[in-house]
Amino acid sequence: MFSVSDSVLNTAPAATRPRLVLASGSPRRRQLLSDLGLDYEIRLREVDESFPDHLRRAEIAEYLAAHKAAAYAPDLAPDEIVLTADTIVCLDDDVLNKPADEAEAVAMLQRLQGCAHEVYTGVCLLAADGRQVVFADETRVHFRALSTAEIEHYVRYYQPFDKAGSYGAQDWIGMVAITRLEGSYFNVMGLPVHRVWEELAGFGVV
Repeated sequence: MFSVSDSVLNTAPAATRPRLVLASGSPRRRQLLSDLGLDYEIRLREVDESFPDHLRRAEIAEYLAAHKAAAYAPDLAPDEIVLTADTIVCLDDDVLNKPADEAEAVAMLQRLQGCAHEVYTGVCLLAADGRQVVFADETRVHFRALSTAEIEHYVRYYQPFDKAGSYGAQDWIGMVAITRLEGSYFNVMGLPVHRVWEELAGFGVV
């Protein structure tokens, strides 16, 4: 895994800094980057999100982030850096992806309630000149026991069909169900911003 070292804050004028491209449709990732005070352009395209069967946990998140970035590489301008990310929820070695419908969302949450699981967000930063850093952050999430009525209420009114594991930590269910986090809360939202900021500094973006 390639990593940018000796990260420092860039004091060059903004006009001369690399331009950041966010390749994600997630409103949560957009908000987090905006909250960091970063300027960025959103660029979207369809990318296959399948992964090799032998990969596990953080390896899956890193693979998907790097795979997405490679799809954008040919169209990057010389001064652009693309940021891609993928968040997965793991219960033991089972990966819980985005649910297809209400029934699948309810079934996922019934599996998650009353126990702990892991959330991994893989991130890739890829510059037009080929420099690349890929990493994943892990957060362990503890859920209290939930009733069927609570789960069905959440799925019906919050429709978490665009979220891995069928839930958003920032939603109602995060407030009533999450009892403890080990790791970054923002990582569960979809972007480990502490590490992203550090790596962007290495690229001269911040």
